[in-house]
Amino acid sequence: MSDLLELPVTTLQGEATTVGGLTGGHAALVVNVASQCGLTPQYSQLEALQQELGPRGLTVLGVPCNQFAGQEPGTAEEIAGFCSTTYGVTFPLTEKLQVNGAGAHPLFQRLTEAPDATGEAGDVQWNFEKWLIDGNGEVRARFRSRTQPDSPEVRHAIEEVLSR
Repeated sequence: MSDLLELPVTTLQGEATTVGGLTGGHAALVVNVASQCGLTPQYSQLEALQQELGPRGLTVLGVPCNQFAGQEPGTAEEIAGFCSTTYGVTFPLTEKLQVNGAGAHPLFQRLTEAPDATGEAGDVQWNFEKWLIDGNGEVRARFRSRTQPDSPEVRHAIEEVLSR
């Protein structure tokens, strides 16, 4: 099992846990999210994935981040309220984390080592980048921000991981 699952995180509600504690040791789609981004409507598709594929072993894990044009300025309570009220989000959310730079959370230090479909690894480029990890904590795919959560390539990658 990958030590990625053992990395400590704090939930949006302030509870200390691990990545594996939030994903239940299942496959996960980890997404850096923001409430005031042009891509914020992706929350709807992420919640739909959670509802449809959660019973089969997928957990969507939202990670609020304010590093891109200040598009996640709210408090934990404001973020939780927005996600619940506007998009009916039921999947777990962590506290706000940094995803790039010297203060990047260890989770993102690891995730950004994974290349996208073009072979490019490195810094998160914008809100709503997505990483698919399997139940062992291995990164299986990385999708950039504009790739919709319900796109064929994301769905195919999820199905491959869930079928193992």
